[in-house]
Amino acid sequence: MKNLWTPWRMSYILGREGRETGCIFEAGAGQRHDRPALLLYRDEAVAVLLNRFPYANGHLLVAPTRHVAELTELTTVEEQALMRMLRQAVAILRKHLRPAGFNVGLNLGAAAGAGLADHLHFHVVPRWEEDHNFMTVLAEIRTIPEHIEQTFDRLLPDFQILFNSRPSPAGD
Repeated sequence: MKNLWTPWRMSYILGREGRETGCIFEAGAGQRHDRPALLLYRDEAVAVLLNRFPYANGHLLVAPTRHVAELTELTTVEEQALMRMLRQAVAILRKHLRPAGFNVGLNLGAAAGAGLADHLHFHVVPRWEEDHNFMTVLAEIRTIPEHIEQTFDRLLPDFQILFNSRPSPAGD
C-alpha cells in the first residue's frame, strides 16, 4: 500500500488555518507577487492567487484588485482585465500542467457557495481525465500531486512575464 501525503492540509482540517481575518486578495498589498500569500500576480486591476486549499493542483483564484462583492460594482476596465487574466491564467496552466480541461467559475454570495462573499473572485481549476479518485468519494479528501509551493515556483515566472508585458489598463 502506498501513502498519500498532503501535510499542508492538516491545519485546515483541524480548523487551525483557513479562518484568516482580512481579505486574502489584499494580502501582500503593494507587491506584484508574494510567496507566503501565494500571490502570483497583482496590478492595478486584477490579482491572481493559488488557492491555499485547492480542489486540484494549480487551482487559481482571479479577483479584481479592488474589494467588490458584485459584478455590477465592476468598472469596464476591471471587467476587461478579469477576462483577459482568466484567458492568460488558463494559457499558463495549460502550458505548465497540461490539463485535459478546466472548470472556471464564480460564486456570487454566500448562498451560492462563495466562501469569501465580500470580494468576488473566479476559480480556475485544471482538470484531468479521472482526476478524482476513491479518496474524494469515500473520505472527502483530495490528493494533490505537487506541493503548493512547487506549483507557485513553476507558475510565477510566466506571471512575472505577464506583468512586465501587460497592456495599459484600457487596452489589450
